[in-house]
Amino acid sequence: MEYDKDKVDEMTLALLYLVMSREHEGGRAWKGFDWQTMGRLHRKGWIADPKGKAPSVGVTAEGMKKGEELFRKYFQGK
Repeated sequence: MEYDKDKVDEMTLALLYLVMSREHEGGRAWKGFDWQTMGRLHRKGWIADPKGKAPSVGVTAEGMKKGEELFRKYFQGK
């Protein structure tokens, strides 16, 4: 099935923001999303490399800012 991967990336980052723990300039979030999406988020500079055994992934300061922006855009109440 064809789908808009950029929109999937945005929604995934917004949901990561929802469950993220804040640390210094970035944060950490559970990496329970598909590997292709997580790889794209890494290539966009929004998260650290998701490969590894840790159940969570580092979120960059840029990813945290973008995640908050997208969360508000898609999920903030009126």
